[in-house]
Amino acid sequence: MSISIKETKQTKPKLKYSYKKIILRVSIVLVVTFFLLPILWQILTSLKVNEDISAIPTIYFPSRLTLDHYLELFSRRPFALYILNSALVSLISTVLCLAIGSPAAYGLARLKLPGESIILAGILVITLFPYVLLFLGLLEVIKFFNLGNNYLALIIPYTAINLPLTILVMRSFFQQLPRDLEDAAKIDGYNTLGMLINILLPLTAPALVTTGILTFIFAWNEYIFALTFITQESLKTIPVATAQLGGATVFEIPYGPIAAATVLGTFPLVLLVLFFQRRIVQGLTAGAVKG
Repeated sequence: MSISIKETKQTKPKLKYSYKKIILRVSIVLVVTFFLLPILWQILTSLKVNEDISAIPTIYFPSRLTLDHYLELFSRRPFALYILNSALVSLISTVLCLAIGSPAAYGLARLKLPGESIILAGILVITLFPYVLLFLGLLEVIKFFNLGNNYLALIIPYTAINLPLTILVMRSFFQQLPRDLEDAAKIDGYNTLGMLINILLPLTAPALVTTGILTFIFAWNEYIFALTFITQESLKTIPVATAQLGGATVFEIPYGPIAAATVLGTFPLVLLVLFFQRRIVQGLTAGAVKG
């Protein structure tokens, strides 16, 4: 009997507390909380009544909730049209980036082009170049071709700005694919374009999704070009329309409608990123491993 008691005492697992794990988990919670609090604040502000928004001291968690700010967006201004404009411009520029950047990336990955290192260095420099510095030049181009108040005034710059990143990411993926796969496709009768569309691009889906979402987010959130090149009310995008929301008087700042507009403008992007989050991680990590 005494032997069995000793054995049971010896077999009891000992709890080990790792201070590193505790610090890591606490740090993760703090970082996530730090980034989520502004989002939560915007959502709560969009649901507060005006009295609670302007109350002193600040009411952090209101007892009265309302959807009037969201309804006001669609009743006072054509906010659904703004969403459609942003979606149209972002989607077309994303498709153009992928359609132009994928063949260019394949050519840089597989073909021995003269001055290839210079081309890659130029693409990298353009990727790092602040796009805001292109504003004055693009403004003159828009005036020359009379593209003001036209979707092309946004689609063309967005495509050009995001094209270098698309080429770099796609090129890194094409370099990882085995050449034997391409040789087998050529033996089966595929030409270069058919092989690229039917075989290679499906294998690079993480890169397509990553670059596509990054391009879409940039076009969706861009403000400077959309503010300057588009002045017609029916063609404005969400960032511009949100910044131009006004109150009942000149001195009133409509915090509730602005918060509601930012929530509506951010919600599609959140859904998009959550839906493709695994593909995004695969694309970013693969692009970082080999370039």
